[in-house]
Amino acid sequence: MITIRLQRVGRKNQPSFRVIVTPKKAGGPAGKPVEYLGWLNPFTKAFELKKERISYWLSQGAKPSETLNNLLIKAGLIEGKKVSLHGKERHPEKIEARVAAKAAKKSALEKSSAEIPAEMPKETVTETPAE
Repeated sequence: MITIRLQRVGRKNQPSFRVIVTPKKAGGPAGKPVEYLGWLNPFTKAFELKKERISYWLSQGAKPSETLNNLLIKAGLIEGKKVSLHGKERHPEKIEARVAAKAAKKSALEKSSAEIPAEMPKETVTETPAE
């Protein structure tokens, strides 16, 4: 399987990225890329892509990484919904179960608060002046 991903280049605390095509099993970040397809500077948010070559690799079955997928949608090369990178839902069934449990707990709390009678009126205490 071939992936299109970002490769970090640049100095310490000043990253920039290359857009590369690489086999999925290429050993780590230093794996030899098949082809360079562009660059990205995250500080200035500037990027340049070889659109024809990216379209070619996508037609050959290459899968873009999640970040690059969002970048390609922004550039207009592919259509679809952006992938949420923060708070990624790894197990949607568990999340749905938690939401349902919270809703049930909230409704039970509302029912119990409706059953509790209003507060009793406070007794009026008359103060006697000290002599």
